[in-house]
Amino acid sequence: MLSKAKIKYIRSLELKKNRKEEQAFIAEGPKLVGDLSKHFTCRLLVCTEEWRARNPQAHAAEILTVNAEELARASLQKSPQEVLAIFEQPQYETNEDIAARSLCLALDDVQDPGNVGTIARVADWFGIEHIFCSKGTADIYNPKTVQATMGAIARVKFHYCDLAETIRRQAMKGIPVFGTFLDGKNLYEETLAPNGILIMGNEGNGISPSIASQVTHRLFIPNYPQGRPTSESLNVAIAASIVCAEFRRRG
Repeated sequence: MLSKAKIKYIRSLELKKNRKEEQAFIAEGPKLVGDLSKHFTCRLLVCTEEWRARNPQAHAAEILTVNAEELARASLQKSPQEVLAIFEQPQYETNEDIAARSLCLALDDVQDPGNVGTIARVADWFGIEHIFCSKGTADIYNPKTVQATMGAIARVKFHYCDLAETIRRQAMKGIPVFGTFLDGKNLYEETLAPNGILIMGNEGNGISPSIASQVTHRLFIPNYPQGRPTSESLNVAIAASIVCAEFRRRG
């Protein structure tokens, strides 16, 4: 039986302040819940009898078997998919020196949850394990963001910080800091490095001036053919995909 109090608790996690207080987040759907269950502690599992029968090994501090109607009342999705879970937010130690050894991403006030979730998937695909985020960047544990990651948050660590200060410290250490700009140099002609920080900016305003001043390599994704009238800019998640692919192509 799924009580009204339990439904209220589940749906309360749609709000960032409640997620922060509870240090928890929601994930929905068989594949996503299955993937995250291998990495995060599950506090609550709400599932249909059919899903439970197919997943007898599933474990959580509390498991509730419900019918489709009950699941729909608790779900944040328009079309609930058999199971939802509440996981504990992982606590990661922020080690900025990781950028000296590997390529990291940084998100400067990327505000759309879908974009942040997609960028997490891009990072996961290209083996980028750490993403530094400004405090104005969408919360990775927003339910919409979690769904958009398609499980990538199990392998990609998000660090929310004073991004301008973090980038400043990296630049002072001589670590390469890359950023995408409309007036940057051709991505395909510039020298790239296997380590450093790659900054993606806000959807409407790009990289903020305080962070742009710390960028050591300004990059531009050229359109084709150059000089042809085209869209003003690329979606930030698409731009991240293109740039990350080129970094990895260079090895």
